[in-house]
Amino acid sequence: MNSKRPNSIIIKGTGKYVPERIVTNDDLSKIVDTSDEWIFGRSGIKRRRIAADGETTSDMALKASKAAIESAGLTPHDIDLVIVTTVNPDMLFPSTACILQAKLGIRNNIPCFDLEAACSGFVYGMEVATSMMASGRYKNALVVSSEKMSSMLDWKDRSTCVLFGDGSGAVVLAASGEENAGILGNVLGADGSDTAMLCMPAGGSAMPPSERTVREGLHYLKMDGREVFKHAVRIMQEKALEVLDLCGVSAEDVALLIPHQANTRIIETVAKRLKIPSEKVYVNIENYGNTSSASIPIALDEVVRGGKVRKGDLVLLVAFGAGLTWGATLVRF
Repeated sequence: MNSKRPNSIIIKGTGKYVPERIVTNDDLSKIVDTSDEWIFGRSGIKRRRIAADGETTSDMALKASKAAIESAGLTPHDIDLVIVTTVNPDMLFPSTACILQAKLGIRNNIPCFDLEAACSGFVYGMEVATSMMASGRYKNALVVSSEKMSSMLDWKDRSTCVLFGDGSGAVVLAASGEENAGILGNVLGADGSDTAMLCMPAGGSAMPPSERTVREGLHYLKMDGREVFKHAVRIMQEKALEVLDLCGVSAEDVALLIPHQANTRIIETVAKRLKIPSEKVYVNIENYGNTSSASIPIALDEVVRGGKVRKGDLVLLVAFGAGLTWGATLVRF
C-alpha cells in the first residue's frame, strides 16, 4: 500500500446508473389516488426509475462503479478501498460492498464495507474515505451509493410511494499531490432523538420479521413529511454555512450547489437562504425522484459529464436524511 500522506484527496472519476424502467406520475395515478399535478406541485417530481425484477442494489452499484472507474482512467485492480452507502442492501450480511467487490473482480486484500446514514450516506462515505486516505495507506477509493427504494415502499401509500426512485452513483477518490484541491472540508452530524420521523420499523432486532409485521406493513418506509421538511431546510442551511466557514469561503464563492434531491421546495428554500442563485443550483429530482444517498453522486456525475464544472470551481454538496443525519462537503475541482 502507498504510505506517503497526500496533500489532498481529489475526485478522479464519477459514474451513475439508473434503471431503464420509467414510472411517471400518470402511471402512479392508476394505482393510488393521486395525480401528476398533485405530485409535481408538492415535490417537483415528474417521473422516477424503478429497478427491474431481480435487479439488486449491488447490480446497480456495479454499473455505476464501472463507469466511475473507467472515467478515472483506472481498472478495478487499482482500487484499494470500497465503501457502499445504502439503506436497502442486497441482504443484511454480508455487506453489499463485499458482493460488489466480487462482481467487480477487485483483489481480496482490501477493506470493503457498507455505511448506512440514509440520505446523508454519500457525504458520510466521502468523509470516511477521505479520512482513511489521509493516512497514506489508500491511494484510490471507490465510494458508491446505491439504493433500491422501491423495495421498501408501500405502493398503496400515496404520501410516500410517489416520492422515491431507484439508482446508483459512484466516485473514485484519489490521493493527490495537488495543493488546495479536491475535498476541502466536511461537516457531519446526527440527532437520534426522533427516529420515528423517518424510518422502517420492522426487520431489525427490535422488531424481527413476523406474520404480524408483514400484515401490518411495518417493513415499509414511514415518514412524517411535514416534520422532515422543516428540519431539512434548517439543518441543510446551517451545515452548508458551517462547511463554508470551515474552509474560509463564502456562499458567493460557490460555483455550484448540489443538494440532496428530496423536494424542490426544500432545495429552493435552502438556496434562497444561502443567497445562491437558481442558476448555480443543480436540480434533477424531476427525472429521478428521491434516490436517497444516491441522489448527490448521480447529480455529480451529470454535472461533471455535462461540462457544468470547470477546473478550480467550488462545488458544495449538502444532504439530510433519516437518523436524523446530515452532512456537507466542499470540493474544489
